[in-house]
Amino acid sequence: MNRQQWKRATVNSTSTISVTIERDADAQAQFEVPAYDNQTVLDVVSWVQQNADPTLSYRFACRVGMCGSCAMMVNGVPRWTCRTHISKVLDNGAVTIGPLRNLPVIKDLAVDMDPFFDKWVAAEAVHHGGLTRDDPIAAVDETSAERVEANAGIECINCSVCYAACDTVAGNPDYLGPAALQRAWTLLNDAKDEGRLAILDAVSGSGGCHNCHSMGSCTAYCPNDLDPMSAIAGLKRETAKQFWPWGRK
Repeated sequence: MNRQQWKRATVNSTSTISVTIERDADAQAQFEVPAYDNQTVLDVVSWVQQNADPTLSYRFACRVGMCGSCAMMVNGVPRWTCRTHISKVLDNGAVTIGPLRNLPVIKDLAVDMDPFFDKWVAAEAVHHGGLTRDDPIAAVDETSAERVEANAGIECINCSVCYAACDTVAGNPDYLGPAALQRAWTLLNDAKDEGRLAILDAVSGSGGCHNCHSMGSCTAYCPNDLDPMSAIAGLKRETAKQFWPWGRK
């Protein structure tokens, strides 16, 4: 909503929301925010920044659940704030909002995403091409079992909600994390990718897929209803096969 709509909502509002925003590791700020219909958590944060404290730092872009940049911790749970209605998360009229867990905080609600994307590279979760622009485009069998597995994870938008939800990442900073491993599984099943051995080697190391405890937080909290836990289980199976000659491709 724009500033004028917020002003009208403020005038018409008869109730407020008690908002706690985690600004630093040991610092919190309290705000009373006008409550109105169809209000998201992102609307609440934006109201604070535009009306109460212009120094508040946070990220957002699309507001429609396409970019993932507005992800934050809401009452201890990682969520897209643009798609979370405030009425669904209020606890006795109050809500606590903080930066995503498991990532360094730059300022207030904005985190440094570099470690998250560095692990994508470490997991070889990047396309390994073997053709040039002059080669004919190879047909892809959309009905094959491998393509079905690859398609299951391609809607990941790198929001890092699963990374923030992962207790293994919290306890082991070297763990590659569910998003990077799911992308590695997608590419492992992609007929166009030439990096099978590189991927399996990358995800079987000390911070790889075998560190996953299968707790399922990544799958439970993914806003796109993806299933990183099953992807990681697939990587465990394929890396285990590499120990046996009959299992190697």
